[in-house]
Amino acid sequence: MEDEKWKKKLNEAILKVAKGCSVAEVVEEYVEVDGEMKLTKQKKTKKEIPPDLKALQLLLGDEKNERPLAELSDEELEAEKTRLLHLLSKKQEAAAPQKRPKPRKRVVRKS
Repeated sequence: MEDEKWKKKLNEAILKVAKGCSVAEVVEEYVEVDGEMKLTKQKKTKKEIPPDLKALQLLLGDEKNERPLAELSDEELEAEKTRLLHLLSKKQEAAAPQKRPKPRKRVVRKS
């Protein structure tokens, strides 16, 4: 059971890297004042990590009927990455709850 949880977490992490993600980073500077450490600066940044082809290769490594990814050219890998990212976005859209459009009010004027 624990092994399955570990594999699921690992696959989720690989999928996140394969799709690309954003990461928040906090850098803090401290100074010693009267024997105590006091926070002097805090810098928060958000980094965008682009999709990674190696992570896609890991995700696709189990598929049997295709050429090994190591044999694919850079152009073929880019095309496969684009195809897979498109499939992933379609699956996410399908899994997301559909928003219903708001009903329009109809104005009728009498003369």
